[in-house]
Amino acid sequence: MDKDRIEGVARQVKGTIKEAVGKVTGDAKTEAEGKAEKAAGKVQNAIGGAKDAARDALKK
Repeated sequence: MDKDRIEGVARQVKGTIKEAVGKVTGDAKTEAEGKAEKAAGKVQNAIGGAKDAARDALKK
């Protein structure tokens, strides 16, 4: 598993938590930052998945 996938999932979790805190406290800025971090984590996870797929294709 590529390290980008692991880091991406961690960013998604962190973003989800930050988004939830923003919702609970009524802080729109924190909520927006959480959503952005969650989206960045999804992208990073997808990049890691592509690297894994490429690495697997080269092994065959």
